[in-house]
Amino acid sequence: MDEKAAQGAMPLSAVVADVATGVVLALRGGGDPYALSRVLPQDDPLAPAAIRVLGADALAPYALDHRSAPAGADDETVVRQALAAYPPGPDASEVSVWTYRGLIEASRALLSGDPGDPGDADRAWPQAPRATAAWITTDPWPKLAFRASQLAALALPGLAPDLADGLAARTDDLARGFVRAVRRRDWLQAAGLGRWLARLPHVPATLGLDSGLVFVQQMSDGDARVALHVVAARQFYGRGG
Repeated sequence: MDEKAAQGAMPLSAVVADVATGVVLALRGGGDPYALSRVLPQDDPLAPAAIRVLGADALAPYALDHRSAPAGADDETVVRQALAAYPPGPDASEVSVWTYRGLIEASRALLSGDPGDPGDADRAWPQAPRATAAWITTDPWPKLAFRASQLAALALPGLAPDLADGLAARTDDLARGFVRAVRRRDWLQAAGLGRWLARLPHVPATLGLDSGLVFVQQMSDGDARVALHVVAARQFYGRGG
């Protein structure tokens, strides 16, 4: 699914923001334990699209056991609906393919059932589509930064290790992208890049990543998805204040 097109619909944007806010509250440890099926009921017609936009981040609180309720059948149902409704087509962008893969990976790791067990075929998750990564080495740094920021949900611990290894080789270029995004006041791109940098080793100390992430969140005017990236960087990697 084209994320930009999805965000263009105001009702969907509002649903995405609501779920992102629920994820942020859970990662911070506030409110009731997080349950995806509670913040986004499966009978909501926009539920599949909202999950597809947020990708693996819709499940992020389940990576912090003390911040969420145990995942249940309703959570699986709503995620399966999203995967069935919005698979990447043959002409899908690399970002769309990678985010779909990331949602499958997160579902396997964080929701109940073992999709790798052939004796449990009814609970198996879809086969993850092949995603190429040549662009990580060939993209000029501005384009690399743009794509990486769109894939920030895959910066969750343990997800997309090959992608993370490839991006680690271009840490300096991601740092350049972070600075450029801040200067352009593109807070969502800056937050996504800052989240990747929080996961990657050998980030230049001169970048000032921690104070930079705090600044990005302060300047984003309460953008829920910016907050999600910054809070995830803090909770999972100890960066950003």
